[in-house]
Amino acid sequence: MNSVQIRSAERALSVGTWLIVAGAMLYSILTVTPLMAAHTPDDWDWTAPILPLVVDAAVVIVVRLDSVLARLGGDGGRWPVVLRWMTGCMTLALNVTDSALRKDLVGVAVHAVAPLLLIVTAETGLAYRRAITTALAAHNAQQKAERAEHEKADRKRREAAEQRAREEREHAANLAREQREHEARLAREQTEREQAARREEREQTEARERAEREAHERREREREQQQREREHREREATQRREAEGLAREQAARREQRERAEQAARERTALLSDGPVTEKLGEDHARRIVHAAYVEGLSVRAAVDLCGWSIGWVNGHYQELRDQGVSTSTSVEVPA
Repeated sequence: MNSVQIRSAERALSVGTWLIVAGAMLYSILTVTPLMAAHTPDDWDWTAPILPLVVDAAVVIVVRLDSVLARLGGDGGRWPVVLRWMTGCMTLALNVTDSALRKDLVGVAVHAVAPLLLIVTAETGLAYRRAITTALAAHNAQQKAERAEHEKADRKRREAAEQRAREEREHAANLAREQREHEARLAREQTEREQAARREEREQTEARERAEREAHERREREREQQQREREHREREATQRREAEGLAREQAARREQRERAEQAARERTALLSDGPVTEKLGEDHARRIVHAAYVEGLSVRAAVDLCGWSIGWVNGHYQELRDQGVSTSTSVEVPA
């Protein structure tokens, strides 16, 4: 049973006890008041409810203080027991006196129910409260012990975790120190290798530079020799090209002269026929017009030689002018 269930049972006991006390007080006041009124002078009948109310107030005080002492685990001694039983007996006596004086045994039994229930409930409630307080104290002690065990276990786990953390830090520090030493050793070895490599590279560079200078000087001599030979060959080739060009130029001028003479003879032959009386064929007329244009003849003279109209000959002259045919240049008459 947990603390919530214990407190729920305690509340149920308190509610039930106070319901019984309230009912017994009300029943006692209603029962005892007529008895007190019958045995009190008429002028003082209004005081009849005071006695049962005082007795029941003592019952309320006993029940309330017993519940507080039981919750706190205390003991009031003999006097609370005396007060509890005295008020219970007074309540019982006051409730059954009227029936007893009338020798009504049934009434005695009936009116004794509420006082007896109140007395037994007070004693039982006190016992229950003490038992609940003991159980609650035991439960709290158990929870306290469990919390202490949990705290102890947590402390051990924290200490173990701290120990592992310290060991890991020490291990990491050792690894870092070894790593630094290893890196420093590697750096020294790397520096020594680099220095040796630089010395070897410097020696190789010096040897390579000497070899390159020698090779350069050799290449310079060879290049100078090749330059002289190339210049000699170029001079010879230039002389040959100049001789060949002169020969080709002479041949071209001779060929051009021969073509010009041939074209002039052809134009002379075409223009030597004189005026015609009928229109010649178009191809033949075109050659005559071309020859007349080159020789610088007028359009009228060309018309007389080919027999075609002035417009046709003039159009052909315009085409030749558009083509850039010069009258001062000897050209071959097209076939």
